[in-house]
Amino acid sequence: MQTKLKTLFVLIIITLTLSLAANAQAESDKFIVVLDAGHGGEEPGKVANSGIKEKDITLKIILEVGKELEKNNNIKVVYTRKADVFVDLFKRGKIANNANADLFVSVHCNAHNSQASGSETYVLGLHRNKTNFEVAKAENSVIFLEENYEENYGGIDPNSPESFVGLTIMQEEYLDQSILLAKNIQDNFTNKLKRKNRGVKQAGFIVLHQTVMPSVLVESGFITNKNEGKYLNSKKGQTEIASAISKAILKYKKTIDISFNNETVFNETDKVDEIVIPSEERNIPNTIFKVQIAAGPKKLAPKSYNFKGLKEVFREKESKLYKYFFGYTSDINKIQQMQKEAKKKGFKSAFIVAYRDGERISLEKALNSTSK
Repeated sequence: MQTKLKTLFVLIIITLTLSLAANAQAESDKFIVVLDAGHGGEEPGKVANSGIKEKDITLKIILEVGKELEKNNNIKVVYTRKADVFVDLFKRGKIANNANADLFVSVHCNAHNSQASGSETYVLGLHRNKTNFEVAKAENSVIFLEENYEENYGGIDPNSPESFVGLTIMQEEYLDQSILLAKNIQDNFTNKLKRKNRGVKQAGFIVLHQTVMPSVLVESGFITNKNEGKYLNSKKGQTEIASAISKAILKYKKTIDISFNNETVFNETDKVDEIVIPSEERNIPNTIFKVQIAAGPKKLAPKSYNFKGLKEVFREKESKLYKYFFGYTSDINKIQQMQKEAKKKGFKSAFIVAYRDGERISLEKALNSTSK
């Protein structure tokens, strides 16, 4: 009896382990969006004369965005905060980086001593004018509430434009994708909600600097404008703004997917005539084989949803192209099987490449050094 119970217990543990592993793999294959509600806790952000607080509006909008995105099974949403708490700017970026996110979207509200109105969406960059600098300066000033902020941000001074000259380096490779998402958001605000369009802009937002993925900061409107403030503080306004942002994210994802399927090009000079590989060949010493499935100017996350369900894909940059490979083995028979799998998934032009000591060599040369 005890033996049967032990066997049953072991089977249950194995089943749970396999289930958890499968769920973890499924989660890792999803398109990950990190949503960031600006300010929070003891830091209210902008406050209108009417008492409206930026931190409350941004949280409500972000939660609505997340609710819409979570309706899609292939999207995972991560929040930097889901309650009225203060989160350091560097921690917000860390949450996104640790999640290996595909997008980072931060939502804020604007304010002015006039009746200025309209929405604008920022990507990281140098301040193009004094107005952009003042907007970023106001959002960045929250770091003064953080302990050890000089250490956490490498001496960046939100009051000095010169401090931001070096901020854009890490985000440069994501700039085009960030602008694409920002434009989608502004188009929805303008065309669907008929909001005043203040455009897509660049400025040195510290929260964007902390991330290593396409990232935008949305200034959803002016809480100091009498009419716009009421709209931002209303359920209707928050729902409409959230819908515009979530639809922009979905359009961005679709565009990236379409770009891969329709525009990714192969570097034809890389391709070699397929040679007949003797069936007895197996492990080739000091040689690594990969299946090149695509190459193009688009930088895509090496996740299965980007590659027609194909897993174990990795990316390498060569000159101005990103190359995408499937498989990594010294077993020539195994890599042939992986090539067949890639072709079955739809990568009809997939071909095998060989490397020795980190350098590309021909398949013929690789096969000349077989094990004896």
